[in-house]
Amino acid sequence: MDAPTAGHPKALSLGALVTEGKTKKIFRINGSDLVAVVAKDDITAGDGAKHDVIPDKGRLATATTCNVFRLLKACGIAVAFEEQNSATSFIAPPCTMLPYEVVVRREAHGSALKRSPHFSKGQLFPKLLVEFYLKTKDKDWKGKKLVADDPFMEYEDGAAQIKLFNPAKPILGSEPFLVLDTADVFSQPNEYKFFPQMRAIARQAFLVLERAWALEGGRLVDYKVEFGFDAKGNLLLADVIDNDSWRVIENGAYIDKQVYRDGGALDTVAAKYKQVADTTGHFRVPAQRIILWRGSETDKTEAFADALGPLKDMMTIVTCSIHKEPIAGSNILNRLIQEVPDTVVIANIGRSNGAGPVLSAMSTVPVITVPASAKDFPEDVWSSLRAPSKVPVMTVMEPANAVLATLQILSARNPRIYAHLRTEIESRTVNVLTL
Repeated sequence: MDAPTAGHPKALSLGALVTEGKTKKIFRINGSDLVAVVAKDDITAGDGAKHDVIPDKGRLATATTCNVFRLLKACGIAVAFEEQNSATSFIAPPCTMLPYEVVVRREAHGSALKRSPHFSKGQLFPKLLVEFYLKTKDKDWKGKKLVADDPFMEYEDGAAQIKLFNPAKPILGSEPFLVLDTADVFSQPNEYKFFPQMRAIARQAFLVLERAWALEGGRLVDYKVEFGFDAKGNLLLADVIDNDSWRVIENGAYIDKQVYRDGGALDTVAAKYKQVADTTGHFRVPAQRIILWRGSETDKTEAFADALGPLKDMMTIVTCSIHKEPIAGSNILNRLIQEVPDTVVIANIGRSNGAGPVLSAMSTVPVITVPASAKDFPEDVWSSLRAPSKVPVMTVMEPANAVLATLQILSARNPRIYAHLRTEIESRTVNVLTL
């Protein structure tokens, strides 16, 4: 369990029931401005047409959601989560929920194949697809009858209308079954402004979890999230993210709710939920460090800090001439690597491009050298390029590219860095379908 939030001891008593869904209940907490989200043992599919109870599912679902939310918070994503306070519940700020299910897809599975039959199963989207569905119940929206619950939304930011489509039917060439004015959907006049923010947060959270799953041998192919506003008007990723929320493939097979949808035995489904709860318990942001090594105070560091942006908290600056003080430099390097073994060194030293090779020769971590004086003395670059044997130093001419190379190395093990890099890449990526 998490340590108690300041001012909110664990011995909290549940107050009034706020709402109840198919798989959870939300209670007010007496004497607090928070709520408790309590998971049930129920599992459903087909908008409730299929319903079973799996003993211990509530505990496993809570463990999974808390594991996921802890990771997202550690990566700087705003989520409605404070702490886990029991085996089947967690504490969160109350949110005014938005009536949308936001689905992010890396591959085409499930209903995506029904709406776009020209996709093959597993069709890869190098740029994540983000879809919106209007969250409904009993095929009704404010007295308007629907052909299906949770219809697919087609909406351009700032438009006056929202088009609704049957989520289980091909969309290409079809007409919407219902067109709603945004006034019939939006709870506030400027709600359209939050759609880009929801897309951005949903993408970023997916990328974090995509890398976390990859590190554990799984492949996250899609997920569903919801959003709400807290009491201060902040947009938060809210509700839950558990094994009902995504599709994850391991060794070519689903390990998520799809097993239940496909008719798997309840014992098998329960085993998958336990596996996922255990696996997500390993999700974390690893301890990593970027050492920026310079020879003197005159070697500037601003270009590196600017290139790191929000990740500059990872950088440790060392000022030591590895040529004039080799023993002291060796001691500093060994101590820092002993503290944080998962480290990359960037050597940026004005009058000695050979410092990078020296640092590389005495350590097991990657070393990238930036020939700081190469513009004025281009011949100096050879002291970095023509390194002796067993000196695997890498040479990069520009500080920004040296930082990018460093982050690419670290991102293989770090969901936070991976999401940061992949977000920028996908901003200039276009999905292409081969016909």
